[in-house]
Amino acid sequence: MDSHSTALILVLIALIALSAYFSATETAFSSLNRIRLKSLANGGNRRAQLAFALSENYDELLSTILVGNNLVNIASTTIATLLFVQALGDGAGPTVSTVVMTVVVLIFGEVGPKSMAKEHAETFAMFSAPFLRALIVVLKPVNFLFAQLKKGLRRLVRSSPKQSVTDSELLTLVEEAEQEGGIDKSEGAMLRNVIEFDDIQAIEIMTPRVDVEALPRDAGREDIAALFRETGYSRLPVYEETIDSIVGVIHEKDFFSAVNGQELEDILQPAEFIPPSMKISDLLRHLQQKKQHMAVIVDEFGGTEGIVTLEDVIEELVGEIWDEHDEVAQEGVLPLGENLYRVYGSMSTDDLFEFLHLDCETDASTVNGWIAQRLDRIPKAGDGFQFQNASFLVTKAAGNRAEEIRVRVLPQPSKEQK
Repeated sequence: MDSHSTALILVLIALIALSAYFSATETAFSSLNRIRLKSLANGGNRRAQLAFALSENYDELLSTILVGNNLVNIASTTIATLLFVQALGDGAGPTVSTVVMTVVVLIFGEVGPKSMAKEHAETFAMFSAPFLRALIVVLKPVNFLFAQLKKGLRRLVRSSPKQSVTDSELLTLVEEAEQEGGIDKSEGAMLRNVIEFDDIQAIEIMTPRVDVEALPRDAGREDIAALFRETGYSRLPVYEETIDSIVGVIHEKDFFSAVNGQELEDILQPAEFIPPSMKISDLLRHLQQKKQHMAVIVDEFGGTEGIVTLEDVIEELVGEIWDEHDEVAQEGVLPLGENLYRVYGSMSTDDLFEFLHLDCETDASTVNGWIAQRLDRIPKAGDGFQFQNASFLVTKAAGNRAEEIRVRVLPQPSKEQK
């Protein structure tokens, strides 16, 4: 083998290496995590800053990579043909060259580099960024021609407007980050709560009027003090004649610090009234602006639908907040034995169905409402039914609603029984 052939072989190896570089770079920039790369760039990593800047103009980046890859592949094919013609002659040389170069380029110039680049996308993008920036400058005229061609094609083919990231896509990102170990379950749950925060209406988290503890406007000091001690609440609504006519809110601190002779009217604070459809994100801002901790939800007839507190809103972000006055059983489900549970009627239907793995769609927001729908009447103690693989029995009812329900999860039927 003469020195000329040796030089061509070395050049051919270098061209295949460049083909691998361009293929890996294309895959790295198309599959990298932009959020992770931007985080590295904001942290002061200069290579990450350069790679992120290149990815911002992806069209120019892609045309540079493709032009470079095609040039080296054409050059390598030409040199390989010359070498095989010299070795095998004009008859078999071109055919053998085509077969060999196809296999070599596929393995070492395409499949192998792209697979490795996909596994380490951000790292390879940062590694290739300096050389790629220089190549973009060299191929500027070619990139300009491709840009004009793209503008012409864009006039012929209307492209859909670029869409922003949706809530469902963000939830998928959170789920993937949780599965990969980037965040733990509690962090994932909080992020999901934040993403879904703007979709929740005030009526979905309210305390319904039948559960609202309130004071008549003419209540005596003994009655007020007794209700504060009994409920453990720091604020109580005050109504005129009926709870549909709430006139204000009394604070426990103001009541017990009031001097003798002060009447209820002297320490009564104004109440905030909101519609049931108000989003809790708007409600949070509203309560912050008004410096209030409680709002009264008013129905379409002007009556009281229920109340919602600042704590209710915050719990939608961070989960249940328990204090010394809360009973743990109020969380909704209390285990009684194997596959046997006590469920409270005020529990959310979404939480119950998720806990029991039931597939059900209903417009009822509480278990009591759902049971009333299933029975098609007001529930009473002793009522029962089976739904999917769970049986429900109302064990306590009061005030036209089911307060406690016993749920037994039945074994799933085997394939032979189906």
